[in-house]
Amino acid sequence: MKKGDMILLRTSHGKRIREFITVVSDEDYHTDLGIIYMNDILQSSIGDTVQSHKGHTFLIHRPRTPDFFRHAKRTGAPMMPKDIGMIIAYTGLNKNDVVLDSGTGSGILAMYLGSIAKKVISYEIKEDFAEVARQNIINAGLDNVEVRCGDIVEEVKNLDQAFDVITLDTMHSMKVIPHVINILQTGGYVATYSPFIEQTKEIRQSFGEAGFSDVVTLECIEREISFSDRGTRPSTARVGHTGFITIARK
Repeated sequence: MKKGDMILLRTSHGKRIREFITVVSDEDYHTDLGIIYMNDILQSSIGDTVQSHKGHTFLIHRPRTPDFFRHAKRTGAPMMPKDIGMIIAYTGLNKNDVVLDSGTGSGILAMYLGSIAKKVISYEIKEDFAEVARQNIINAGLDNVEVRCGDIVEEVKNLDQAFDVITLDTMHSMKVIPHVINILQTGGYVATYSPFIEQTKEIRQSFGEAGFSDVVTLECIEREISFSDRGTRPSTARVGHTGFITIARK
């Protein structure tokens, strides 16, 4: 390990798994389960274990995007991994793509996109949200994601570069769609997220009027399966519906 590396520390405490994300530095890491000495971390590798001064054993992981989804600072409800997965799968997002993202929020979607795409430019209208997203993205070790503060409804009119994929997680998506067709590469995709059917209907109409093809609206229902001594069944702890994903192609 070296200074500046981001690590995930995992330990079992009682009946729960506890996780901590930190950066390797000169300062020892303090948790309620004890102090973890950075000198021990610096002499370790991914997959090794270290002990806190209270005797708790921690396994060292290199954090992945789902870990940052769980531990990143939140400024609101982020898009869920199941919906992000559909966007990635149905747009064919790849390492050569330049992506325009709108509605940055905490930067969760931008981080998933940035872990695959060549470049991501993400717009957030609130400066305090943008600052949180920038720090989350730095913590994730991504240098190909740029967060800009601005209203995408206005900013999209002045963009002069072409994008391969455009993602819109904003209540004003229907106002942005007429303009994104001018900055989307031929064959490229636009993906929108909307929590309500009424908004989704407006988005569909906007895609049709703008001349997009292959428009499809999807909903992904997620059910975690619960295992216990009593039996096995879908868990009641999570709500299946989050929102509607509409994808269109130029």
